[in-house]
Formats: sequence, structure tokens, C-alpha cells
Amino acid sequence: MEYNERLARFRQGLVNPFDRGENDSSTEGKNLPKHEVRSEIFSSESKSQSSDRAMDLGLAEDHFSRPVDWDNVKGSFVASDVEQLKQAIEECKRLILELPEHSEKQKDTVVKLIHLRLKLQELKDPEEDEPNLQVLLEHRFSKEKSKSVKQTCDKCSTIIWGLIQTWYTCTGCYYRCHSKCMNLINKPCVRSKVSHQSEYELSICPEVGLDKQDYRCAECRTPISLRGVPNEARQCDYTGQYYCSSCHWNDTAIVPARVIHNWEFEPRKVCRSSMRYLALMMSRPVLRLKEINPLLFNFVEELVEIRKLRQDILLMKPYFITCKEAMEARLLLHLQDRQHFVENDDMYSLQDLIDTSSGHLSCSLTEIHTTFAKHIKLDCEKCQAKGFMCELCKEGDILFPFDSHTSICNDCFAVFHRDCYYDNSTTCPRCARNLERKNEESLNP
Repeated sequence: MEYNERLARFRQGLVNPFDRGENDSSTEGKNLPKHEVRSEIFSSESKSQSSDRAMDLGLAEDHFSRPVDWDNVKGSFVASDVEQLKQAIEECKRLILELPEHSEKQKDTVVKLIHLRLKLQELKDPEEDEPNLQVLLEHRFSKEKSKSVKQTCDKCSTIIWGLIQTWYTCTGCYYRCHSKCMNLINKPCVRSKVSHQSEYELSICPEVGLDKQDYRCAECRTPISLRGVPNEARQCDYTGQYYCSSCHWNDTAIVPARVIHNWEFEPRKVCRSSMRYLALMMSRPVLRLKEINPLLFNFVEELVEIRKLRQDILLMKPYFITCKEAMEARLLLHLQDRQHFVENDDMYSLQDLIDTSSGHLSCSLTEIHTTFAKHIKLDCEKCQAKGFMCELCKEGDILFPFDSHTSICNDCFAVFHRDCYYDNSTTCPRCARNLERKNEESLNP
């Protein structure tokens, strides 16, 4: 009887039949105008607290849950929720624009907006038993469609049978798990750490000892010991800490600290979170070698060659950004996978060092260097016109700053033959002319 009354009131637009009924007395017998019927997600205590409304968009309310019974009203209820979520999304967008830029409340509202959009995506596909997207601990889980690929669940460490089990993969850190394990996850997404803290541990295996960890796993706090009772303690060579067998699968990875200090590229055993972190950091140029270990250039000849090629490319860059033909040919896109090579000559990624050791980087960079030099010195007349004549000997071909036999004045950037520049005891002719011109201007203002 009570259900029939609530259903009749729902058809009149007065109540949600799936609410718990605490506020029945406040709405009974009242026909509210349509524009006054609003979800609690838009409520706030006062107009002066509008910036706090972003935190009141509760996702745990019953009116956001998908109905599983009452088939006769299911479609209309889901449609109603979709409209409410669309209004909530627009409210969040408005609040983001109103709140102070980079404030904590604005960041929280952005996170809430993401949750609302994912919930809307879930409700738009009512035929699916499981949502296609889920957000949990900054993971963005996407439902996998593949049924034949054999994977292992990162949570329970058992096999995922794609034919009969639903499973998800985080699009950020590639964490995989069964759908049944989703609510048991307690590890945040590693990509968030990469975004907020893009740096390596540069000490080689900085061990602190099991006693400092209270004989517990550094990640999940499970009791561990070196004897394997109750769980085996496994050391991560990157962090130096000990982990249980669920958090450390004996995966191997190249450790940045060993590369920088020892030029050693042998993969070492690391925990699962370190493996994902190192994989995401692999191509990020965060290593300034001349500050971390400048002596490395004295012992690794390949690094000296790479540094010289990078310095030459930086000298070629001004020619390309002022040349129409070079811009149309998009020559600088040859380095699109290593964008930092056209920005500086001292930052390296771990992948750069690995490719340097294997010889792959030297070959590819030499080929790109040759292509760039050919455009400037042979193919493009406008770039050739920007060359230099040696003002000391006034002989020879046109000189360019990236030629191996030239030297550049540090003050005016004029280019000379290296032998002429160091053999001449006088000052740079171009600097002398500039100084004389300034003196004349000061005397004749």
C-alpha cells in the first residue's frame, strides 16, 4: 500500500520512489512548480557560500543509483537521473569559473566534475551490467573488451579469465584487476605521483632495514620476514624497502641511480609500484647529468658525442624557425619523440641514456643532424645567406656556427675559423665595430 502511494506521487512529479522517505511529510500534498523541483546537489546554506557548493554535489545519494526493480518506471527514472547529472555538470562548470584559479576548492570541484561525467556515461548505457569507466583512488579504470588475452590481477595476484570474468585496466598506470576486486584496491594511481613529483630516487638501493618498517610491507603493511613466515620479504632495488609477495612480483627494471653513478644497465628486481613508476618516467627528461654526475662525461665517450650533436641542433634551430621552407617541411618534427633536444642540451631522460648505451641514439641523431645541415648549407638559399665569412682571414667558404672547424664570439656571436680566432691576438672585428659605433653615437647624440 505504501509503495502504491509513493508510485502515484512519483507519477505526479512529487517524489522519487527510491528515496528512503525521510522527507515525505515535507512534500506531501504540495504541487511544486517544475522550476522549483531541484536535486540536493545544488543546495547551499547561503549565497555567500557559493564556492562550497562544489563539495555538496554528493555522489552517494540514492537518486544517483541505477534502479534494479519496478520495471514499469525504470526507464523514466534513469532519464530523470541523466537530466539531474547534466544540470550538476553545468553547475560544476560554472563554479570552476567562479572559484579562485589554482585554489584547492577549484581542484576539488574539477575532481567532482570528472566523477559526475563518469556517472553520466554509466547511466547512458543501461544495458551494461558493469560500467565502462570507473574512478577510484585517482585510477581511471576502463572496462576491457578483450576476451582472449591472459592477464594477472594486480590485486589478488590470480589469473583473469577474460571469457568468463569482467576486468578493468587503469588508463594511467595500467593497473589491472577483476571487477570483483575493485572495491578492495588500496593503492593510488602511480600516474598522479608522476604528475606531482617527477623525480627519481638517485641513491643506489637506499635500504633502511626491516626493523624500521616494523617488519611490515612498505605498501600494504602486511607482516613480512626474511624467513618467509608469515610472508616472504622481497627488497625493491629502486626504493630499498621490503615488500610482500603481493606487492613485489620479482619484476625487473633498469634502475636510474645505477645508470647515473655506475653506467650500469642490468635490470634489477623492483616492486610493482616502482615498476609502473619507472615505466611512466622512462621518457621524461628530468636528469641534469652535469649537476648530478659531471664526471660521467669523462668516462663515457658516447655522451660527449651526443652532447655535441645536441648543441649543434640548438644552433640550427634559429635557422628553421625563420625559414618558411623549413617550417613547411616541418623539419623539427624529426625530434618530436625527444622534444627536449630542441629546448636544451643538458636534460636527459632515462630512455636517452639507455639508447646512448646501445648506440641507437647516436645513429638516429647523426642522421637528423645531417638532414638539418643539408637543408641549411645546400638546399635553402635563404638559410645559406645567413652564413658568415671569417673576418680575420677573409678567405674560405661560408661558415656556420655548427661547423666543426669554427669558433663563435661569445659577445656578438660572429663565426670565425677556429685557427684564425685563437691565433689572432686582437679583439673580435665585429665587436670592435659595434664599440666604435656606440662611441660615435654618444659623441653625436
